[in-house]
Amino acid sequence: MSGIADLDTIMDSLGAEEKAIFLRLFHVHSTVGQIRPPYTMHDWIKNQFGSVEQTLEQKVIRVTNLVTLEESLFNKLRADRPISEAVNHGKIDVGDNDPFHDPLANTPEDVFGRIKGKYCVTASNVAKYDGLHGVIVFDEADPLKFTAGQVVDYIDTGTKWAKRAHEVDADAKYYFFMWNCLAKAGASLVHGHTQVALSRHMHYAKIERLRRAALAYESEHGSDYFDDLYKAHESVGCGIERDDVRILSHLTPVKEKEVVLMAPTLNDALKSAVYTALSCLRDNLGTSSFNLVIQMPPIAEVDEDWSCFPVMVRIVDRGNPDSKVSDMGAMELYGASVITSDPFEVARALKDCF
Repeated sequence: MSGIADLDTIMDSLGAEEKAIFLRLFHVHSTVGQIRPPYTMHDWIKNQFGSVEQTLEQKVIRVTNLVTLEESLFNKLRADRPISEAVNHGKIDVGDNDPFHDPLANTPEDVFGRIKGKYCVTASNVAKYDGLHGVIVFDEADPLKFTAGQVVDYIDTGTKWAKRAHEVDADAKYYFFMWNCLAKAGASLVHGHTQVALSRHMHYAKIERLRRAALAYESEHGSDYFDDLYKAHESVGCGIERDDVRILSHLTPVKEKEVVLMAPTLNDALKSAVYTALSCLRDNLGTSSFNLVIQMPPIAEVDEDWSCFPVMVRIVDRGNPDSKVSDMGAMELYGASVITSDPFEVARALKDCF
């Protein structure tokens, strides 16, 4: 089966039109790293990687998105490591001092009150990073015990929160939904929750940068960036479409097993696909700590052009929650993402789930 290490040869085998689109978006470069381990290391290498021979020359694939300058580095030796077993959800422990156990008593409400969903309720974030910054507290404490109905309700409750917040502050129009699952993903509390924010003046910088890059791409090539992004992924086997939702196993993931979903609006099909993708990562690919965001156009009229920007959901695996080692270092912060998972393996799992 094909893997990320084969991307350069897969790219070369594409038809003329597919290859032209792919090369407009991506630069793929391969190199070989070599090592000379002393004999005293051989047993350790065999235990870690299976054999000494396969470590002596290692093919590294570097994939760069030429439009957004997102970049990832893949090593076949790392990508071929076995995928972990599905997480045992029974191990989640919220602790004895869980303020979200009774959010009405232990969390503040926003100035416009609370939004009550079927399976959650909103609170105002105590330590804000924007003027309108809330929390959606799940009734279910275990953040990994989510159902399709619950995921849809969390998203719907966030949308209602954003509309209510906009009524209070008409200048706040840029909505951002984020779900940090477990401490490895940045959650300060284990109890399941998402965060929501509504900003003024312009969208958060990384979303605004993507909008500008997409407009520049359309101006230069006369083609929609997000359409071409999907076509490039689909042409190499990393993109599928279901009910007008486009699902990508991202070729330049910010971290492990990144899945990108795109749809014209935050419709029922997209919300359902979010659950399918999340449950696939959890149940089929062993994800237990993750980040999920919804990137979307403003919820009210603004001056700048958002006409080509879809609703995008991005999900990324943040690694073993029991590990004390961070999944990010200086390279990720200031260079490029170093990835151990294989997007082609993720794509195959997604196709099975969808």
